[in-house]
Amino acid sequence: MSKLQGYHLAIMGATGAVGQQILKTLEKRDFPIRKLSLLSSARSAGKEITFKGQTIIVEEAVPEAFEGVDIALFSAGGSISEKFAHEAVKRGAIVIDNTSAFRMNPEVPLVVPEVNEQALHGHNGIIANPNCSTIQMVAALEPIKKAYGLQKVVVSTYQAVSGAGAAAINELKEQTNAILNNEDFSPSVLPVGSADKHYQIAFNVIPQIDQFSDNGFTLEELKMINETKKIMEMPDLKVAATCVRLPVETGHSESVYIEIEKDHVEVEDIKNTLLNAPGVTLQDKPTEQLYPMPAMAAGKEDVFVGRIRKDLDEETGFHMWIVSDNLLKGAALNTIQIAESLIKLGLVSNKQYS
Repeated sequence: MSKLQGYHLAIMGATGAVGQQILKTLEKRDFPIRKLSLLSSARSAGKEITFKGQTIIVEEAVPEAFEGVDIALFSAGGSISEKFAHEAVKRGAIVIDNTSAFRMNPEVPLVVPEVNEQALHGHNGIIANPNCSTIQMVAALEPIKKAYGLQKVVVSTYQAVSGAGAAAINELKEQTNAILNNEDFSPSVLPVGSADKHYQIAFNVIPQIDQFSDNGFTLEELKMINETKKIMEMPDLKVAATCVRLPVETGHSESVYIEIEKDHVEVEDIKNTLLNAPGVTLQDKPTEQLYPMPAMAAGKEDVFVGRIRKDLDEETGFHMWIVSDNLLKGAALNTIQIAESLIKLGLVSNKQYS
């Protein structure tokens, strides 16, 4: 039998929100697929999903399902990744994991291809996809770092409910309808499903994403702090984060303050640097009220940057506004771009099982 073109891809968590977005993005980008295995929990096994006009039956995730797989894309939760990732690697697959399970493991590359594609050379079978909020921020900051150096980052996020999953999206819609119709409701998802208290998200803002740590920062905030340092290979970079959930369905926004190393840098210099940055679109014309917004970024692949202005007190300080579709660049797209980089760099073998 002649060898077929493409790779054997497996998607763990194929029926979830990110898994569905991965499938749409694979199809849109015409990723070279020879065989596609869709995996999930026993509860979702047996479902049918259409991909490129073909119906594929979702299989239950078991270690043997990874036999012959070239690349496995994981997006089913950290505990599932911890259970199955090494089983997939043991069978010859490269795992690109979209959870927090391996991000801070020093032996696992944490990759945004526009920023640190070279880190893929050091993988040992598992590659981590960063937190969605971190991805869009470092994509915008890396070209600035290269041109002018970077000393400090302070970020406040305005994150969409889709980052908390389908249940959070449904809760936002149900609460909104209930409030508009003067009906009662009982929050059960946000800020964190496992928390003691839950608050309404409709017509509200919640200054908590994930659980609190002993130092007062949430785990989401610590993810942004630590992941930024790892991805940008700057362990001594000063980073602070405050992460907030908003009643927006899709698209994370960030107010970012940075201090650079070089003096005498102007706003136009920063803008010109970002104009040529891969994966970044500059939307910054205040006189025309042109600036990034999540409603405009939804469904688009780029990271959008605007509202760039120089700090009024600090010579090397700049403020900016960064927006991106958290399910695309923040999850599915970046995962697929990592797979594309592996192919480009010749780091993945095509087993060509007949």
